[in-house]
Order: sequence, then C-alpha cells, then structure tokens
Amino acid sequence: MAKLLIVEDDESVRTLAARALERAGHNVTIAADGAHGLSLIRAAQGGYDLVLSDIRMPEMDGIEMAKAAAALFPAMKIMLMTGYADQRERAEELDGIILDVVQKPFTLAEIRARVEQALACFA
Repeated sequence: MAKLLIVEDDESVRTLAARALERAGHNVTIAADGAHGLSLIRAAQGGYDLVLSDIRMPEMDGIEMAKAAAALFPAMKIMLMTGYADQRERAEELDGIILDVVQKPFTLAEIRARVEQALACFA
C-alpha cells in the first residue's frame, strides 16, 4: 500500500481518482489546489510515495507546486495530469522533476495502471 496525494480542483475527478486508488489498496489524501497540496507535502515532510496533481488549478497550479515540492524534497515522485495540450507542453520543462503526464479524461483502470507503473519504477 502506497501513500498518495491527489491534488485536483475538480471535485468529480478528485473523487473518482481517490476512490479508484483507495480500492487498489492505497492510502489517499486529497487537496483541492496546489497551495493546499504543498502545505500537505510540507506537513508530511515529503512522505508521500507519489503525488498526482492536475496542472491547471486556481491559486497555485500543479507546475508551480511541483517545482516548490521538488525544491524542498528532491526525491519526491510527482505525476501531473491535464486535459489541455498547451499545459502538457508546459510540463515538458519539468524533466527530472515529474515522472509522467496523464491525459484527462482517464478511466479508473487507466489511472490505477499509471500509478502502479510509477510506483513500480521505484520499488
């Protein structure tokens, strides 16, 4: 069982992903925006096995959060997700910080598989 953080401003996507990953046996914490996600990362001293974050969010987006989290905890594993091609291109600047970008919309099976792949890389 891995300790995961899902950072997503869309409640339906956040709930869907959290439920899918909890059913796969993971311990899931959720945040509604990047600022809240970063505060949870700080509070956990970077103790998440994987952070899965949307890119486009109010207040602090996923890219800004990923950069800040990586500065504090360089070994942190981060995956981003987006439904926008231009946001996917922005994520290319994070090579070495993020593991992957998941395209939205995704199925429950797809998000579980992508998370398992990411976790397996570091097992």
